[in-house]
Amino acid sequence: MLVQRYYLECLSHASYMIADESTKVAAIIDPQRDVDIYLKDAKEQGLLIKHVILTHFHADFIAGHIELRDKVGARIYLGRRAQAEFPFMALGDGDAIEFGNVRLEGLETPGHTPEGLTILAYDLEKSATEPYAAFTGDTLFIGDVGRPDLLASIGVTANELASMLYDSLHEKLLKLPDATLVYPAHGAGSMCGKSLGTEAVSTIGEQRKYNYALQPMSKEEFMQLVEADQPDAPGYFVHDAIMNRSERASLDESMADSKPLTLDEILAGEANTVQILDTRDAIEFAGAHLRGAINIPIDGKYATWAGTVLVKELPIAVIADEDRVNESIMRLGRIGFDNVIGYLQEGMQALTDHPDLIAQTRRVTAAAVSEMDGHPVILDVRTLSERKQGYIEDSLNIPLNHLQQDVDSVPEDRPVIVHCAGGYRSAIATSLLQHLGRTNVYDLVGGYKAWVQSGLPVVESDVTSSVK
Repeated sequence: MLVQRYYLECLSHASYMIADESTKVAAIIDPQRDVDIYLKDAKEQGLLIKHVILTHFHADFIAGHIELRDKVGARIYLGRRAQAEFPFMALGDGDAIEFGNVRLEGLETPGHTPEGLTILAYDLEKSATEPYAAFTGDTLFIGDVGRPDLLASIGVTANELASMLYDSLHEKLLKLPDATLVYPAHGAGSMCGKSLGTEAVSTIGEQRKYNYALQPMSKEEFMQLVEADQPDAPGYFVHDAIMNRSERASLDESMADSKPLTLDEILAGEANTVQILDTRDAIEFAGAHLRGAINIPIDGKYATWAGTVLVKELPIAVIADEDRVNESIMRLGRIGFDNVIGYLQEGMQALTDHPDLIAQTRRVTAAAVSEMDGHPVILDVRTLSERKQGYIEDSLNIPLNHLQQDVDSVPEDRPVIVHCAGGYRSAIATSLLQHLGRTNVYDLVGGYKAWVQSGLPVVESDVTSSVK
């Protein structure tokens, strides 16, 4: 049995290929939507991908089950409680897919979602009774468990899911042998939990010992624990969960709708609610950008923030470096934003003869803040949990994911200096404020880290959100 792990840093997403050396048959668990990476590896190893399994309807990305079905004829498998628009095989407790020396057995583990499924992998050359590994999806992470409060499961409350999760963990997963390897669908940085570890793999025994959510406690205590202090889920999560159970266009089909656009076409689209997304580096964007564009740099948590900031119902036009246009569009497709109408032909070169359409973003160093006139407001766009670790005195805290709806809380009569931890989110926030018509805004170079490194004063506790 061969096990290969694939990891998308931008979405903190892990997927897996399990193959049998004798029959050359392979299965993919929780694939990303752009499936060429699996096809390439399968071709190089002489494998045939016959099976594609979703452990649940993911909310944070669009899975590639439709793509693998359409490209190589793979059969789709879901948990027994799943309901979907496309044909699939249902896997309940004990149901198995067997090829050569590999047996993949279903274990129903609801809790993160009602249809949650763990896949037990048996290497039959070693043992037909002891599972080699458990592919736990979003039920059990390394260091955490799946959150039960996402709105992806319509008609099921967080309390009901938390109760199911406790039973799935204690009555099923924790009864597996300690040596069973644990391969989850997400790692650190995912919003599907609150304290996921960075390790690629663990064991049931290690998680039994070290995972905070698996320590001895009553069901009621567990439910309170796992529902508390979860990060805000981006608005696109429900959209993606619904899209994953739908018969939909493939990624190739959706990207085929994108085309090169002239500057006039971009401007005409903007007048008709087209969102202009500039994916270039924040420093390049600050130097010159199309007025009204929103900057979400491609190098970072691009897809997550695009899904948070952009409106999924409105069309998108992309401005990007020439060699990253396709990537910018494809990574939007990974989260189901298939509404990209095209990209600016020639990129920023198209603006050479239109200086009146070019805007800039002012940037300021921490040391220079004290020299600014107008009693500036410092806007902290970090999360509340980050702010609890320290903040700039008298700063206003509006997390980036709340900025658009709370923009009226940002004073208009004073300069606004925006910061996050290191500069990625503040670049997005500053471009948003400019997009919304604010002109007197600055991006703090290096963010809160640079402020601290400059030796400037901070408040270590007693979190407040105030303007003085």
